[in-house]
Amino acid sequence: MKASQINIKNRRASFDYEISETYTAGMVLTGTEIKSIRAGKASLVDSYCVIDNGEVWAKGINISEYFYGSYNNHSARRDRKLLLNKKEIAKIAKASEDPGYTVVPIKIFISERGFAKLVIGIGRGKKQYDKRQSIKEREDKRNLARVMMK
Repeated sequence: MKASQINIKNRRASFDYEISETYTAGMVLTGTEIKSIRAGKASLVDSYCVIDNGEVWAKGINISEYFYGSYNNHSARRDRKLLLNKKEIAKIAKASEDPGYTVVPIKIFISERGFAKLVIGIGRGKKQYDKRQSIKEREDKRNLARVMMK
């Protein structure tokens, strides 16, 4: 089976955080949620992850209600459990306890086997001058590409 073209990104994550490590986690979803993701109706804006009793939970992910869902529809902003190994959870828990570090969702994609996966990253918040540097680098790349096209 070919991997799907669904690739929902959190663009603010790379702008607001300096990502040091990434992990790919499965998500516990209902039937209407996976259908909405396959339709591209999800957003990672203002989402984050927390660790509670040895489990990783994604909070604030907006997966819109499925149009044909009727009474079986899900809540759009409910908390979703992430599926990771115990070792990965321990590493994430240890890293998130450090001051300045947080766990942020980076992107949602559909795997080759048809499962929804969430890429999460351990990030440290950028300062204002770091953000300005990111903008400058992005504009330089854009200008260089524009010159190369001519």
